[in-house]
Amino acid sequence: MRSVLALVAASMVLCCAGLATAQPVGQFPFALTREGQMLGAVEGEVASFKGLAYAAPPVGALRWRAPQPTDESSEMHTAYDYGAPCLQPSLPAAREDCLTLNVFRPFGVDGPLPVMVFIHGGGFVSGTANDPLFDGARLAQAGLIVVTVNYRLGVLGWLTHPARPDDGSGNYGLMDQIAALRWVHDNIAAFGGDPNNVTLFGNGAGATSIALLMLCRQARGLFQKAILQSLPGRAALQPRREAELVSAQFVAEFVSESDLRDVPRAKLLAAQDRTLAKFTRAFGPVVDGSLVPEEIVTGFTARHESRIPLIIGSNDDETRFGGESDAQDSGIDGLRELYPDLSKPSELKARFFTDNVFAEPVRLLARLHAATGAPTFRYRFGYVPEAKRANADPGHGRELQFIFGVEGVPGAGILSRRDREVASRMRGYWINFARSGNPNGPGLPHWDAAADRDRLLLVTNDGIASGDDPLAERLDRLAGESRK
Repeated sequence: MRSVLALVAASMVLCCAGLATAQPVGQFPFALTREGQMLGAVEGEVASFKGLAYAAPPVGALRWRAPQPTDESSEMHTAYDYGAPCLQPSLPAAREDCLTLNVFRPFGVDGPLPVMVFIHGGGFVSGTANDPLFDGARLAQAGLIVVTVNYRLGVLGWLTHPARPDDGSGNYGLMDQIAALRWVHDNIAAFGGDPNNVTLFGNGAGATSIALLMLCRQARGLFQKAILQSLPGRAALQPRREAELVSAQFVAEFVSESDLRDVPRAKLLAAQDRTLAKFTRAFGPVVDGSLVPEEIVTGFTARHESRIPLIIGSNDDETRFGGESDAQDSGIDGLRELYPDLSKPSELKARFFTDNVFAEPVRLLARLHAATGAPTFRYRFGYVPEAKRANADPGHGRELQFIFGVEGVPGAGILSRRDREVASRMRGYWINFARSGNPNGPGLPHWDAAADRDRLLLVTNDGIASGDDPLAERLDRLAGESRK
């Protein structure tokens, strides 16, 4: 009933004011966009607009093409429900028609407000912005606009084949993210947001995407700050030639098909699974010389990235990421020398994986970015929820619950009083940074910039404080190995 009344009320306002007149932000959960008049839902102090299309459905003739503009409309649409997740085997509701985003904003608060845009992880083959863990309400309550974005995954997002239409490199997922940022730039003012104060944040594959966007000329000016959470900064991207060979093998499975765009999605997913079983990094960003001009470390070393304020960090345990067994058993003796306090081979390999793939590359990128003169803040998150300390889950993505403040949903248990205090402080840093480019503020332990003697914010079970990196010597040794 409340939604019906809101729809009637919004319609009355439109009739009285005229379709071309912008509505006062906060009068109704209503926004006028290029795609039409959007009516959102209100829960507590937050209005949400879900399933908003930022590009035309990438289906049929638009499969494996750069995202195309949506149709203009003056019709009214309700935006109460999430759109479909992008196609992936683990989600039965996933669809190809998935280029949507979700907007959360404080209800009844005038703008312009800072904007935070979240890019989800999932190794470029899974995940969705619709995950209950990524509900933006708690962040929005602090006076922010929060946007969460779906983008094409797996073979539909990253197929690189010489026979594809000549409108892209195969980096369709990255093209989708840029299209979403353009939509935000053009439309977010209608939701009370400031298009000139946009912060990108994301973890894992989302952080990799953001780092690539910092190097991408097509994304320049679309965001002003970035937060890279658990970025595997030295992980090599696929060279174009290698990606084309893998894609050619994928396409060869459909020699009897006259047009790959007609292949049913179930057959595509089955072939994708077979390809990933042979090539674990078959589908992801490709160095194409255009949209992705170079590797992340190469670009940062050459100072090609946008010189914007940056938060960058990793977790004390990143073993959910995958590939924890990179250190073979033959190298265990060397790891014992590096980690004398650990004895179990599984613990040694997990610690080496976290340090080698995340902690050391994050430190390197923080140093490189700070050297450009841009404000740079590094962190390491090692806090474990009190209820899980006796049997802690793998740590990759553990910080997300503390940033979004969500409880009691899949992937996010109930937090204790102490847990909530830590979450409030972490969220406070992110909110302050989105507002001003500086995470510091009243009531928070001071966070030293990374340029100040290579300092970082340490978040542990014992507290939150800036300090010298206790892993510095170990990371120095790993960095030396990486340079060989």
